[in-house]
Amino acid sequence: MAMTEKSSEDFSHFPEIIELNVGGQVYITRYPTLISVPGSLLWEMFSEKKPCSLIQDNKGRFFVDRDGFLFRYVLDYMRDRKLVLPDHFPECGRLQREAEYFKLPELVKMLAPKINKINSVGNDLCENDLEELSTNIDITCNLSSSNNIQVSGPNYLPALTANTASDLRKAGFITIGYRGSYTLGRDSQTDAKFRRVARIMVCGKISLAKEVFGDTLNESRDPDRPPERYTSRYYLKFTFLEQAFDKLADAGFHMIACNSTGTCTITHDQTDDKIWTSYTEYVFFRE
Repeated sequence: MAMTEKSSEDFSHFPEIIELNVGGQVYITRYPTLISVPGSLLWEMFSEKKPCSLIQDNKGRFFVDRDGFLFRYVLDYMRDRKLVLPDHFPECGRLQREAEYFKLPELVKMLAPKINKINSVGNDLCENDLEELSTNIDITCNLSSSNNIQVSGPNYLPALTANTASDLRKAGFITIGYRGSYTLGRDSQTDAKFRRVARIMVCGKISLAKEVFGDTLNESRDPDRPPERYTSRYYLKFTFLEQAFDKLADAGFHMIACNSTGTCTITHDQTDDKIWTSYTEYVFFRE
């Protein structure tokens, strides 16, 4: 009875509809949803504290410094106690970490079998890769023998493995693009004022993009596609084109084409300065 009275009393401090800012992603939900799991972190925040004691952003939304994309699954679980994930969901481990942070032990248990299944599939893939690698090493050894080059013994395995692993990398295309703008005065001989690159987009097969850019790839806008599919919605967490070029070169990609467009969008009435916007794409290929 004491908990009921306390919850009723605290409810008067919070509105029926609550806006959350979780890692930059905005969520709108009902107050009872947030306190639906006793003992959870959100239950502690919204039943044992007052609004003024919680961190809020500049628009008055309660701020939680966690993964904004994965929170959607946390909130869905709190609504109906069920876990529904898209096919080929690659973030089970990270979602389990979020469940632990929000103190949701039942959700942690629900995720455990999925993580075990993913790990099992990963181990099978590793064994298949090793078998394929072993086959290729045998072929390499046979070719070397036909050229009167003696290749035998375990000391040669690391070098052969490294070369073969390089040869097994998948071929494909990756396109990176960016939008830019610059101001050009009436006298075209004057230096243009360039603005920084706001975002570098990545298009191509998801498995290739993840291989090249790793943790620097922001996948939040297109998270549910399986690795063999293509995407045009990824972007990089950094804004230096040279850094992107270095990563592609290190992965064995070569630039084969590029194109750019420019459009005059605004002309300043007093100075006649023109603001141009451009979109540039670079196409890379690995054999």
